Amino acid sequence: MEKNIIKRNNVNVVGNGDKVLVFAHGFGCEQGMWRYILPAFTHDYQVVLFDYVGSGNSDVSAYDPEKYNQLEGYAQDVIDVIESLALSDVTFVGHSVSSMIGLLAANARPDLITDLIMIGPSPCYLNTTDYQGGFDEADINDMLEMMEMNFEGWASYMAPMAMEASPDEEKVRDLESTFVSNEPGIARQFAEVTFFSDYRHILPESDVKTLILQCAQDSIVPVEVGYYLKDHLKNSELFVMETKGHYPHISQPEKTIEAIRAYIA
Repeated sequence: MEKNIIKRNNVNVVGNGDKVLVFAHGFGCEQGMWRYILPAFTHDYQVVLFDYVGSGNSDVSAYDPEKYNQLEGYAQDVIDVIESLALSDVTFVGHSVSSMIGLLAANARPDLITDLIMIGPSPCYLNTTDYQGGFDEADINDMLEMMEMNFEGWASYMAPMAMEASPDEEKVRDLESTFVSNEPGIARQFAEVTFFSDYRHILPESDVKTLILQCAQDSIVPVEVGYYLKDHLKNSELFVMETKGHYPHISQPEKTIEAIRAYIA
């Protein structure tokens, strides 16, 4: 195990079993976001948890604005983590932007990642004439400006919107605290890279077996995006969960566990 990568990405390995699950958090989050579903998998699986550089307890000094100015930089870190643990044939569970990061990594190294589970994925968050990603360009620019001007205000606005729940709920407050714990400059760049990314062109390149987990009501990723992915990823299946919000592994852990278990069983 390469210590610099383990430290850089704060890698932790828990659980038992021959099959390996790699859990990758979304934008603004860290590996602790998986705590509501993690216990359901550690008995039968070896689970790898990590933080992207700039998130959680990663080594912030390793942050390179040029490297991380596209999702390929994060995908390379995923490959580094899997290789540093001498693993192969893993199932990659990615939330939100991590879904595309995982797809990039799997396309580059199909020997390392054989299955993808995407929770609330989107290949493109922008609305175009023939595609509804959920956001107009002005919406994203307003969000980025808010992150610059009032980072804590952005977090208190974003958490309840993304969870589609009351700001007073404990899990919403936890998510807001996690957002605030990020270094604002890094979080803003990650947001810009995430929300202005367009990876629709890589979908046809993928042969990896994929489960798309989509919430029926999601303020970040419209349900239509789940159907778009199903139509453009040739080896995929779509499961629409009758839940609301962008974080079903937090708001509806039991349903999320059930869906993942049914797929990997």
